[in-house]
Amino acid sequence: MILGYARVSTKEQNLDFQIEKLEQFGCERIFHEKISATKERPELEKIITIMRPGDKLVVWKLDRLGRSLRHLVALMNQLEESKVDFVSIVDNIDTTTAQGRLTFNLFASFAEFERELISERTKAGLEAARRKGHFAGRPRGLNKKSQQKAWAAHALAENPQFSVKDITKQLEISRATYYRYVYWADEQIKLGKKKVRQAKKAA
Repeated sequence: MILGYARVSTKEQNLDFQIEKLEQFGCERIFHEKISATKERPELEKIITIMRPGDKLVVWKLDRLGRSLRHLVALMNQLEESKVDFVSIVDNIDTTTAQGRLTFNLFASFAEFERELISERTKAGLEAARRKGHFAGRPRGLNKKSQQKAWAAHALAENPQFSVKDITKQLEISRATYYRYVYWADEQIKLGKKKVRQAKKAA
């Protein structure tokens, strides 16, 4: 069976164009939703649940499918394990062909590069926070992984080279989470300075 998936980010956007292209391709069932890429997508989850070996998943463009390059590669690997082929019409990717598989492997390589880059920048952010005397102890409301991202987000936010969009993409967090993390880091810095002042007075 050829399954189509169409998505737009807001309710104001129109799905008709994508659906028309998927129908022209020959999709027998088309799943669609109006939802942000950063949110849960029940229709996509439904496709993953019902797809069977030999099926083909078709999208208009790659960015309609994955939240990020890493998420896209993870989905593609899941399709491969399930023996489901994949087609992106605009990007001219068809995993039933040698060229399509080569293109996908290139995307996978870029995803690995992106993962390593994010890891390096996160470590650099933490190191910058430590050098400035920030306290990275366990706070209320954030687990250890979130703390690390919070310090990284705060350090990157101080670099004019990075926009909020750049940072949220690098750390794979939403804009709301970014502001929450930066606020938390600021509060930790204030708390750290207060402890230092109290220690000096006690001495």
